[in-house]
Amino acid sequence: MLSYFTSESVTSGYPDKLCDKIADSILDEILRQDPSGHVACEVTATSNKLHIMGEITANASVDYNAVARRIFADTGYTEDSMGFESKTCEITIDIHEQSPDIARGLNRTEPLNGGAGDQGMMFGYACKQTKYLMPFTIEYANKLTHRLEEVRKSGELPYLRPDGKSQVTVEYEGAKLKRIVAVIISAQHGEDISIEQLREDITEHVIRPVLPERMIDGWTDFFINPTGRFVIGGPVGDTGLTGRKIIADTYGGYARHGGGSFSGKDATKVDRSAAYMARYIAKNIVAAGIADNCEVQLSYAIGLAEPVSVRIDDFGTGKIPIDKVRDYIIEAVDMRPMAIIRKFELCRPIFSKLSCYGHFGENAKDMPWESCDMTEQLSRLLK
Repeated sequence: MLSYFTSESVTSGYPDKLCDKIADSILDEILRQDPSGHVACEVTATSNKLHIMGEITANASVDYNAVARRIFADTGYTEDSMGFESKTCEITIDIHEQSPDIARGLNRTEPLNGGAGDQGMMFGYACKQTKYLMPFTIEYANKLTHRLEEVRKSGELPYLRPDGKSQVTVEYEGAKLKRIVAVIISAQHGEDISIEQLREDITEHVIRPVLPERMIDGWTDFFINPTGRFVIGGPVGDTGLTGRKIIADTYGGYARHGGGSFSGKDATKVDRSAAYMARYIAKNIVAAGIADNCEVQLSYAIGLAEPVSVRIDDFGTGKIPIDKVRDYIIEAVDMRPMAIIRKFELCRPIFSKLSCYGHFGENAKDMPWESCDMTEQLSRLLK
């Protein structure tokens, strides 16, 4: 039986991602000064205006204005003609301290028993479709947008501007990857380039170097700037807001999502830390050969340390009963939020790197939750 699946990715200059990057850069700057700081930061952007807001409690002095302007410049918003410029953008800041009612659940005499910063459910997923045990569609959608940014910043395609998107559709035969059906690239560009030249350049410099040839055939469609002109982009073309690209941040829709975003939140927020732990568990189960696909759900209650529930689904691909795997995971893995923070060293300023192109898979390959260090002990279950 043939089926199709599509995932989307966006560049770091896409308005929502620009906001995510600023929020995570503020988080990183606070963690450099105070590793125990509590941060819940949101950012919104429109035509030459930015608003930073949220709750921050930390022993740190941060120039929010300077952090935001640095990200604008690094991303490429350096010309007035774009309608959003690093030096002239108007920035409004509304930051206050964390609610004492929330803080009460976190501050415990025994640090590892500190409760979750909020209730919620988080999902992690892994499969054998790629080297990094990610769904093919999101891994290659991310590769395309990352490449789109590379050729812009290197000057290889100097007329490109920061905003851009990609989309990859794949055909499956049963569970097996068969072929790429369609690729969509929308790339913001300068006034003077023709759409014909842009389409030729994107095909040769972005799509061809990234996609595996074995997955492309004579029926694969390339749609490059399908509507033609894309000069007005970034926060001028579309208001940006943190947390609106949570599917691009994770598994491209291939697995379920609890709804909570990551960017601008310190790791006491289980939206971030428990999602990393769920991915770690799922990836190690797949890497150990216990299942070909695995989804893990963890749920928490505010102020409580232990998860309320742990669910593991192997979608019928498991080599041993999944209940046995779940019992072992509950016994072997400490899923308390503060234990997750300690295991993955989540008090370090590591998060701005993850703001775009994914919190899992290739973009996060050096992060501790992407480690497969449990595979040896998990593989004993197979015996």
